[in-house]
Amino acid sequence: MKIAIPTANGKLCMHFGHCEKFVMVEVDPETKTILGTTELDPPPHEPGVLPRWLGGQSTDLIIAGGMGPRAQQLFEAQDIAVVTGASPEDPETLAKAYLDGALQTGANACDH
Repeated sequence: MKIAIPTANGKLCMHFGHCEKFVMVEVDPETKTILGTTELDPPPHEPGVLPRWLGGQSTDLIIAGGMGPRAQQLFEAQDIAVVTGASPEDPETLAKAYLDGALQTGANACDH
């Protein structure tokens, strides 16, 4: 399973479309372990580009601070699940919390 986490300065970026990097965390959901991470430079932000790009990266899940409803629909059309409202932690901490069923989420940080 691949989890995409948009980051800025090594932590979750609160708006995925304005992140510096995407950290792809490959995990084994059966053993709840992290198998590895890869940092990717995202393409320029334009509507619809990130869902196609992340779909091409075999992404299964995005953990985000904030994401608008239309973007969520576009990701779901690519069979990518979305979790919003995560706090600005490092990618491995977020992925491990998700695997353990302990990921704390609050309000969607996206205001549009």
